[in-house]
Parts: sequence; structure tokens; C-alpha cells
Amino acid sequence: MEELKIVPMAERHLDDLAELERICFSQPWTRAGLAAELGNPAAVFAVAERNGETAGYAGMHRVVDECYVDNVAVLPRHRRKGTARMLMEFLINSARENGAKFITLEVRPSNTGALALYKSLGFREAGRRRNFYRLPAEDALILTLFFSSDAHEKQIEKT
Repeated sequence: MEELKIVPMAERHLDDLAELERICFSQPWTRAGLAAELGNPAAVFAVAERNGETAGYAGMHRVVDECYVDNVAVLPRHRRKGTARMLMEFLINSARENGAKFITLEVRPSNTGALALYKSLGFREAGRRRNFYRLPAEDALILTLFFSSDAHEKQIEKT
């Protein structure tokens, strides 16, 4: 039976995560960029390990009572096994436990698998960033999960 566990990102993960970035993204984070997050008090980065192997990771930043997801990446051979869902649930729980009003992220409209996952977790479309992505060029959908109706109402009043 496969064991999947979520652990805090550590130095021992950095080589695997830098390779994962190169596999998953056209503009990957570097090993040095990932390493910088280890000492960042605003950063929450977690790694999914399946049977001791790095299967994926996700990270976000907390700014006061707001959380912004930076990346979610899963190795192709570990996809469709609940890895991204567990990583996102970890980030969502961390945000809630730390008093966040919401958690938000950007996603390519063409990434239908990620969109389905995020929507199943309660994220809703909050906007669009034109030409946000490069290689290939594409807009980004802004998806947000509000933790209270009060926070959601204040966001609606701003728009």
C-alpha cells in the first residue's frame, strides 16, 4: 500500500523540487529561490512524499490575514492520486489555523484539472489577470477561497 504524507519543505527536498519545477513549469523557480523560502517567516511550503519519494509540493505566503498560493506541482507519475488535493488541504488548513480571511491563487484557464480541483475545494473565480503567463502566453484566472462571509462581502464591496 502506498503511503502519502505531507511534510514541511526542508533542505533535503531542494534538489528534487528544483527538478520538479523544471518538469512542470515553463518559468521554474530555481533551487536558490526555493532555498530562500526555508528562512522566510511568511512562507508555508510543504512536500508530498509517497513511500519516501518526493511526489510534489505546494507553497504559499501569508501577509497579515491573507494567503497567496505560489505553486502547486506534482510529478506526472504521481498525478491523479490525490497528491495535489492533500497539498492544497494542508495549505488551506494552515491558512485557517493562522487566522487568514482568505486564500487565493492564479491558474491557467487551460489547466482544467487544476481548475476542477480548486473548485471542488471551494475556490471561486474572483477575477482575471491579462497576459499573466508566458511560454505560452495566457491569462490567469484568480481563484479565491474565503473563510468567512464577512471577508467575502468586503471583497465584493471593493469591486
